Amino acid sequence: MNRRPPAALLACLLTVLLVAACSGGGPGPADGSGTGGSAGELTVLAGSELQDIQPLLPDLTRATGVTLRLSYTGTLDGADAITRGTAQADAAWFASDRYLRLLPNGATSVAARSSIMLSPVVFGVRRSLARQFGWTGNPNVTWADIAAKVAAGQLSYAMTNPAASNSGFSALVGVAAALAGTSDALRPQDIRPAQLTSFFSGQALTAGSSGFLTDAYARSQDTLGGMINYESVLLALNAGHRLREPLELIYPRDGIVTSDYPLLLLRPDKRDLYDRVVSWLRLPRTQHRLQTATSRRPALPGVALDARFPTRTLTELPFPASRQVADQLLSAYLDRFRRPSHAIFLLDVSGSMAGSRIAALQAALRGLTGADDTLSGRFARFRGREKITMITFAGRANDPVDFAVNDPRPGSADLAGVNTFVDGLRLQDGTAIYSALEAGYRAAGAAVEADPGYLTSIVLMTDGENNSGISAADFRSSYQRLPAAARAVRTFTIAFGEADPAALRDISADTGGAVFDARTSSLADAFKDIRGYQ
Repeated sequence: MNRRPPAALLACLLTVLLVAACSGGGPGPADGSGTGGSAGELTVLAGSELQDIQPLLPDLTRATGVTLRLSYTGTLDGADAITRGTAQADAAWFASDRYLRLLPNGATSVAARSSIMLSPVVFGVRRSLARQFGWTGNPNVTWADIAAKVAAGQLSYAMTNPAASNSGFSALVGVAAALAGTSDALRPQDIRPAQLTSFFSGQALTAGSSGFLTDAYARSQDTLGGMINYESVLLALNAGHRLREPLELIYPRDGIVTSDYPLLLLRPDKRDLYDRVVSWLRLPRTQHRLQTATSRRPALPGVALDARFPTRTLTELPFPASRQVADQLLSAYLDRFRRPSHAIFLLDVSGSMAGSRIAALQAALRGLTGADDTLSGRFARFRGREKITMITFAGRANDPVDFAVNDPRPGSADLAGVNTFVDGLRLQDGTAIYSALEAGYRAAGAAVEADPGYLTSIVLMTDGENNSGISAADFRSSYQRLPAAARAVRTFTIAFGEADPAALRDISADTGGAVFDARTSSLADAFKDIRGYQ
């Protein structure tokens, strides 16, 4: 995520062109075939936002003889696996590899890289607000202008969690660099805590992925002023007829951060397959197709932008030169800058959770208190100022147990209290899922009334089907009677064991949440993934 700010426009233009022409596999053959070898397969660890290129893959295979097998993971999880040598993939393809390059072994783990597409992270503001602020068609809007509207209470927005999604991380780095007014790589002394706290107080909606954020924004669009996201995502949202009011895309004059979607070769013995894939992807006609299909800019110099994209030069903001600064910025965002969170956990302690299942639940929760020392685990921990409510359930919902995290350091007294609770989990008979949900929303309703500034969410984990307490229809009836602020609290469900996936999908769909499947991954991974949405 290298960025450059208001230094020199010519230098910045050079930066964008260099990013586009980054090493590792140039343009394809003159005849455009992209072929030149026997058939083969390339397994690729990819970011979830790359699902939109799937329709092009059959044509890639026909042209090159190479089949791409994409498996999706988070950016931090992917970077962690690459640097630990556990990626089990031939290549990687994320929106950006800048954080990866800061990690030990990050740069040396990659045998080749080539930029495939470009998309800057920009601010989409509801058109009526853009007109009101004088921002429509205005190329001189700065991040400071946006921050002033947030500070005045005139602008709230959606943004992904920087610890879970590259678009949020790019926004965090970009805003920090712009408000610091530096054209050099961000240093610890450049970070402006008061200004960043004020700016991120306007973030009223978070998510662990750009796609989910888009859906959540569409659901809550009347209560938000805009969204920070990839240009490509905002363009697609405006074209998708889901908004009552389109978003005006703001490209702050003091700079943005552009993702260049590099395809990274991890296994040198797959170089021939990799080169054929890159050659085809960087053909001018493929670049045009990618632009049309994904709303991302071409990475190949000379391929013209279509009419959706402004043609003015965009200033690139600088990226931290060290992992220490990047991690410091992430930790400060989670512990101090953003709105604090209130996580309400509904935990199944029915008899079917005996043995390895309850042990897995306890290990997953201990991981959130600091026992998980993986890269993603460190940023998924309970954070400073966070409130935690634990509600266990079996044949009925038990009384809530509340915790406050004032000291987020692993081993602190606050987190030791959570571990003591987790160690004391005891199994009971029955599974009252909807009674637990009703109890969860009672707690959520009281929480948002008492502390409306908190980002409150519910996590429901179960390994079975409802056989006690109220029914699904009873819960939906009580849910619909809740105040709007309580109904806005999303429930993220975790399917485990013999849980009914359809029932959990319905719960998440009704409340604006999502389902996480711990039957195909680990329970710890499901809890960690959800932390990106809290």
